[in-house]
Amino acid sequence: MALRLKASPQTCVWGYFDASQEPVFEVQSGDTAIIETVSGGPEHTPLPSDGYNIPPELLEIHARSPRQLPGHILTGPIAIAGAKPGHVLEVQIVDVQLRQNWGWNLIRPLAGTLPDEFPNSRSTIIPLDLDTMKARLSWGLDLPLRPFFGVMGVAPPPNWGRISTIQPRAHGGNIDNKELVAGSTLYLPVFTEGALFSCGDGHGAQGDGEVCVTAIETALEGTFRFIVRDDLQLAYPRAQTPTHLITMGMHEDLDRCAEMALRDMIVWIVQRTGLGREDAYMLCSLAGDLRITQTVNGNKGVHMTMETALLDTRAG
Repeated sequence: MALRLKASPQTCVWGYFDASQEPVFEVQSGDTAIIETVSGGPEHTPLPSDGYNIPPELLEIHARSPRQLPGHILTGPIAIAGAKPGHVLEVQIVDVQLRQNWGWNLIRPLAGTLPDEFPNSRSTIIPLDLDTMKARLSWGLDLPLRPFFGVMGVAPPPNWGRISTIQPRAHGGNIDNKELVAGSTLYLPVFTEGALFSCGDGHGAQGDGEVCVTAIETALEGTFRFIVRDDLQLAYPRAQTPTHLITMGMHEDLDRCAEMALRDMIVWIVQRTGLGREDAYMLCSLAGDLRITQTVNGNKGVHMTMETALLDTRAG
């Protein structure tokens, strides 16, 4: 039976990752946990009179949990027994469900991909239909929903201290990769005892780039299975969908991001197939896709995808 972690002032932090943070509970490797999350500050929350269902814990967090750093509300962390620095935490994303019938989107001056072209702040409440799984945009467009967590991460290295959730780094965090829906798996390098996994920043829908600063931000419930891997070594997060491998690069410079994602994909192909580096590099050029993950988090993101079926093919 899966353990459930509800969002509350006692189980959520606002704005940071910190290796010194005490876990809210511990699971064993192989266990499944259901994690509830909420999203946004008072300025992004509709009025009760607007008719939306507002999770009461969101209002409690606003009242009792001060924002420590600019960033997201995270639920956690969860400790995974036996996880140690140098291990890899395999996070199987079993299910992702919406928890409310609305989301929000923000345009903010001096932020986003075009920081100087939109001088006025705008926060928009977007109705979500949980039956049809569509968002109704203000001009009448019904946009299909594909929920995923923008932030999934372990504690950073202890010597980093307390860091904002905004910039994605080696510990994961604000990855904002829209491919990480239910059925996908995220691999995170472990930097501290127990790994200390947290998640938040629920997204109803997002395009690659997340160009105006936010996606459809909303409250989600995720079902995760955690497996400690002592047979893997990673310097940066990787992921896998039912059909593709995904490597990631995160840096202020998109060129560096692309190099990081490509370099790690070459390593993964060589490890998986035994091909030489030159053949793996060629395959990345012929069949790999470099995609911009997001351009708005300080550290930008690029991910490379490679169809796994191509790596399982042998010459006849």
